[in-house]
Amino acid sequence: MKYMLLIYNRPGFVEELTEAEREALFGEVDAIMQELTESGEMVGGDALADPSRTKTVRAGADGQPAVTDGPFLEAKEHFAGHLTVDVESEERAVEIASRWPDVRYGGRMEVRAIMDGAGTEM
Repeated sequence: MKYMLLIYNRPGFVEELTEAEREALFGEVDAIMQELTESGEMVGGDALADPSRTKTVRAGADGQPAVTDGPFLEAKEHFAGHLTVDVESEERAVEIASRWPDVRYGGRMEVRAIMDGAGTEM
């Protein structure tokens, strides 16, 4: 079953870390990515650009699309990236997300099953 692991973290937290803490954090990420690649569970993933480069599109008052710059000031965390894994169980996807180091620094991981083309899982 494929799962998308959505990574949310607090803007600026990496810059607050010491150089040694940053190296350890990125080392953990690299180790997890290597493990998932070697086990064949890694499907893909991407880090996202800084939220200050975000555009949000929603319906405007006149029903036409309205485009605004992001991020919103009230946001305490932002969507920072994602991994897609193909694992045997939801428990394995949760275990991978639980090990993601950003979680220790106030971030969170959302684990969502990816539906097949028919969408019959809903």
